[in-house]
Amino acid sequence: MGDTKRPFVVQKPEDDVATALTDLKQGTQLVDSEGHFEVELKQDIPFGHKFALRNLESGALVHKYGQVIGVATQSITAGEHVHVHNVDSRRGRGDLAKERSS
Repeated sequence: MGDTKRPFVVQKPEDDVATALTDLKQGTQLVDSEGHFEVELKQDIPFGHKFALRNLESGALVHKYGQVIGVATQSITAGEHVHVHNVDSRRGRGDLAKERSS
């Protein structure tokens, strides 16, 4: 990308999503300098919103900052906008441990 300032943030290699640090346009190619992912954005991603770094199946746990932040409510393709329309938040609900044990 030439510029050392990345337009997104990813904290952990196991994260499934990145957060846009600026408005990002559909079709933008993003590459992690550490080689963890390469993705083309499927939609415009507004500042502060998340996009998928890899394909996620419906029901998959979604990780950000190395932590589970929710569950995919539908299949999500790498590069898609990740928000309330396709992820059910699990942050602070306390029911995720119960789901893992079932």
